[in-house]
Amino acid sequence: MMRIVVEIAAQRLTLYQGTDPVRSYPCSTSRYGAGCQEGSNRTPIGFHEVVEKYGDGVPLGGVFVSRVYTGEIVPPCLEKIPSGQDLITTRILRLRGVQPGINQGGKVDSYRRYIYIHGTPEEGLIGTPASHGCIRMTNADVADLYERVPIGTQVEIF
Repeated sequence: MMRIVVEIAAQRLTLYQGTDPVRSYPCSTSRYGAGCQEGSNRTPIGFHEVVEKYGDGVPLGGVFVSRVYTGEIVPPCLEKIPSGQDLITTRILRLRGVQPGINQGGKVDSYRRYIYIHGTPEEGLIGTPASHGCIRMTNADVADLYERVPIGTQVEIF
């Protein structure tokens, strides 16, 4: 069984098959730290699962708005986008918390917070906390991960 482990302190996402690591990628979690509260812009902790996937056939750098590919493609950059936009690119793996009161339900619901694993044009910031709560990856890495994990894959974030 495939599972994903996100280590916030290490800014690392590792894909496991059972107990064996298959692939490890640098990632970027929230610049505001860890937390599950709605409106906090923090990366939620605990156990989640991949419940939706978006991006089949979308080119690297393809921009999504409300989980729909816009047709726009943006190149990767080394620093923060001057406009302050938090663009979602290439692929989306939408997460749902599975721990009631921790990351599911009420004011701590990861699904209702639209927590994703997704690509970003701000590839130069990968490896440092820079997101608004989601788990960002380089476009090539998120495309690779997307192909490897089915819906229902367990995700642990700590």
